[in-house]
Amino acid sequence: MRARSVLLFVAALAALALTGCVDNTVPVAGAAGTAPARVVTEDTAAAALVPEEVRASGMLVIGTSPNYSPNEFKDASGNPIGWGVELGTAVAAKLGLTPDYTVANFETIIPSLMGGKLDVGNSSFTDNLKREEQVDFVNYYSAGIQWASATGSTVDPDDACGLKVAVQSASYEDTEEIPAKNADCVAAGKPPIVKLKFETQDLAANATVLGQADAFSADSPVTLYAIQRTAGKLQKAGSSFDETSYGMAVEKDSGMAEAVQAALQSMVADGSYGEILAAWGVADGALTTITINAAANG
Repeated sequence: MRARSVLLFVAALAALALTGCVDNTVPVAGAAGTAPARVVTEDTAAAALVPEEVRASGMLVIGTSPNYSPNEFKDASGNPIGWGVELGTAVAAKLGLTPDYTVANFETIIPSLMGGKLDVGNSSFTDNLKREEQVDFVNYYSAGIQWASATGSTVDPDDACGLKVAVQSASYEDTEEIPAKNADCVAAGKPPIVKLKFETQDLAANATVLGQADAFSADSPVTLYAIQRTAGKLQKAGSSFDETSYGMAVEKDSGMAEAVQAALQSMVADGSYGEILAAWGVADGALTTITINAAANG
């Protein structure tokens, strides 16, 4: 994700491996533990693309940094959950493998892929040219910046001078987006934007619900999830902008990219991909075509 280039709540997470047997099938769970909607089963064509070493192990070792809800975060027991985690688990099922989730600091995931310690890096990575020099990305979601305001209010992200805007501390929105917008306001002789910084996104959203902020800004899936969870108290303010691609990272030129791409495309075709996103309220960023290295290939 764009925020993970800056937003690293890397609080010394222990290297905890979490393995779950799925017997080549996996239920698509909904948000907050709702009943599974369907079962994801192996796609033999996709499974045939898995490199022999990985296929022989029977496991798909997936690295994630679960500190960015609703994409990847921890449940009460410390296990990784979220729509990104569910996609990764379903990819393993499509490939006929058992998912083996390894919790890691975000900045260590790509080096671990390059060193052969992981098969997939699944942690809302923004696909960019610099990262593509090190790994391949299978693009599975289009994320932008999305503002939200209290339901019934009118807020335009392109005309926010004088407004109070809540952000998560150290996020892209905190360090780049709002400062740039505020500089434009000041240059135009308009009232500055009052930036309200919060340690977590939940607090930023709550400040908007309570009227302490006129709006909050975050990555689109985070905002959509907050809107879903506040039961009608928040609404989208404007459209998503500065779109970029999330990608599952794999070792460069290893053949894993093609296997993961085929698995995800199979999920698009059978509807399980869309059901996972819809269950978490983040379907706005869904793709119909799964690509590889979108930054380089457009």
